[in-house]
Amino acid sequence: MIHQYKNNGYNIVMDTESGSIHVVDDIVYDIIEALDEYSRSNTVRTVIDEDTIRPASFDTVKDYLTKKLPSYNVGDIAEAYDEIAWLIEDECLFTDDLFDEDIASLVKQEPVVKALCLHIAHDCNLACKYCFAGEGEYHGERSLMSFDVGKRALDLLVTSSGNRRNLEVDFFGGEPLMNFEVVKQLVEYGRSLETKHNKKFRFTLTTNGMLLNDEILEFANREMGNLVLSIDGRKAIHDKMRPRRGGQGSYDEIVPKFIKAADSRDQMNYYVRGTYTHENLDFAEDVKHLAELGFKQISVEPVVAPLSESYAIQEEDIPQLLEQYDILAKYMLDKKKKGEGFNFFHFMIDLSGGPCAQKRLSGCGSGSEYLAVAPNGDLYPCHQFVGMSDFLMGNVDTGVTNTTLRDKFRKCNVLSKKECRNCFAKYYCSGGCAANAYNFTGDINGVYEIGCQLQQKRVECAIMIKAATAS
Repeated sequence: MIHQYKNNGYNIVMDTESGSIHVVDDIVYDIIEALDEYSRSNTVRTVIDEDTIRPASFDTVKDYLTKKLPSYNVGDIAEAYDEIAWLIEDECLFTDDLFDEDIASLVKQEPVVKALCLHIAHDCNLACKYCFAGEGEYHGERSLMSFDVGKRALDLLVTSSGNRRNLEVDFFGGEPLMNFEVVKQLVEYGRSLETKHNKKFRFTLTTNGMLLNDEILEFANREMGNLVLSIDGRKAIHDKMRPRRGGQGSYDEIVPKFIKAADSRDQMNYYVRGTYTHENLDFAEDVKHLAELGFKQISVEPVVAPLSESYAIQEEDIPQLLEQYDILAKYMLDKKKKGEGFNFFHFMIDLSGGPCAQKRLSGCGSGSEYLAVAPNGDLYPCHQFVGMSDFLMGNVDTGVTNTTLRDKFRKCNVLSKKECRNCFAKYYCSGGCAANAYNFTGDINGVYEIGCQLQQKRVECAIMIKAATAS
């Protein structure tokens, strides 16, 4: 599958199945586009044996190309085609699908759990308007996880992780700092398990910052592999969407703390994480604001909400949002040239290494490799399903007992979604978020179409940035 686009003066050609990306001149770009159309009814590559690919000869495609591209002379087309033919032969263009219809091979091995999201607090001191957790309650009552439940969750992770050594635990909420003493106790307990079981825990903490202080920051810098600091950007936007329970804003309270936290971690191993909504379709300005505050690790993501909500992203918002990603990409390049570069989470793509093939197909591993634990010890596929009775998978005492549901999540990937098969971004988004798919289609194997359009644009911008910084 070929995907071509122009962005910021670059002609970019993606070969989806091989992962090859080419930055080309106009004539090569136009010839590849013509060959892509030609390939729908003709052969541009022939497999001689398992190791040999033969591109179509120029004589075979000459008449088609010259008629399709009358603005170029035959000699220039022939010369450019030679370059393209070399890429075809090297299996960097017009490659075949890597995977067949049979997804059973992806789920042969018994799953191991490698990560837990501990809902340490189903309570919160903010009243964020877009909160999918219902101000931290998750379809239930306000509650805090006890040390005993958390301890059993860590024990379950150790016993369910097989031979995997590196394990991840995220302290989540609500607001986890409302239960900070238990966080400390669980980290201490986790560390006590490491040598005994040949495991290594990587703890992370997500916080709105209202309770963050020097004692907590010192602990986090010592024990947390990553900090997620929630802020939506400009003061007016943040205070409108993330007020305190009394309606007062929270921006002025948290910004000095977050700046201190980021600097104390040498601008690494954290990110400020915001949400944009219909209320701030110019969200690039919020990313710029965070960058101007000095943050180097930034994530601002689209809200996922019922279309009936006033702040929900609507289909008619898409053109403006796509433009905002272009604006942001150019801004980031300008900042980098000035020596003031920063990372934007959705533009971070590893083209030389990246995840393995199975990970590219299956994504985050929710419901199999990754589970969420409610304060009472119940297990769910991920934090967005917590409190939904249809997605109860077991508890910390029994482990996963709803194996039918687990297997459904294991088989949820780009091969199980017909809409994904012909999408150029499929190996970058891995089929998208199962929770978003369920919330908008009623099926984890569905697709959230607005999310798809935004993801495709983010991939294009990310690759353009790679092209610009490599040249």
